Amino acid sequence: MAPKTARARRLGIALRHHREAAGLTLETAADEINSTRSTLSRYENAQTLISPATVRALLTSYGVSAEEVAAAVQLAKDARKPGWWVSYSYLLDPRTIDFIALEAEATAIANFEPSVVPGLLQTADYVRGVMRGGPHTLGDDLVEQRVKIRLDRQQRLTGENPAIFDAIIDEGALLRPVGEQSVMNGQLRHLVKMAELPNISVQVIPLSAGYHRGTRGSLHILEFADPEDPIIASVETVAGQMILDRAGETRTCTKIMEHLRSVALSPADSREMLLSVLKGR
Repeated sequence: MAPKTARARRLGIALRHHREAAGLTLETAADEINSTRSTLSRYENAQTLISPATVRALLTSYGVSAEEVAAAVQLAKDARKPGWWVSYSYLLDPRTIDFIALEAEATAIANFEPSVVPGLLQTADYVRGVMRGGPHTLGDDLVEQRVKIRLDRQQRLTGENPAIFDAIIDEGALLRPVGEQSVMNGQLRHLVKMAELPNISVQVIPLSAGYHRGTRGSLHILEFADPEDPIIASVETVAGQMILDRAGETRTCTKIMEHLRSVALSPADSREMLLSVLKGR
């Protein structure tokens, strides 16, 4: 199954919109291209990539204008282009691959982490410490491959047209040792440095804030340039990462993120805390 990239999701939404505008059911529309209801449903839900030729046939049968057909066909071509993460598919579970594909296209990313430094702001040594402290023992080669994946993902913040990144970190994550003291010192200095970039803000929720709505786990919210692309939320559970895209779910996650921002220190005060923690180590 191909990753649900933003382009694939946008195309699926467009296909469903045009079908409904034409007043056709899934069954009737599928008959138009000698397909099945389940196949067309997978196309519309971005569970299966659709070929440009099939897009053209479908939209032509719906009576869509030539201009809109051409735009959708181009979107189908773009959605089929493999991302850099494809070569690492054997290392990661499908849900993680889906999230990386969406993250790579997001224009704004908000991430709260209660226990570790956000992945997009981790140093290589910190990543190694996290990987070696996980539930599964990984060999050196696998650890280094995962380090490379994490560093490649970070290019979304420092490459061309970088995403806006709002990081909210619980103070406990800054105090919890990962690796040797030199690793934590390097990680704290890296946080201070990254927070100086114009597209990155770092806020810390102090322990004095007490229990808050983020203590249950990490949270990501992704936003995209195209208004047709709905917001995506991702939460960590004991069963792994869950990607949420239903309006009710994303509204709840957005409210939680707003609450976390409100109980966190300002970026300026957070910088002072980072420097204070670094000085006290």
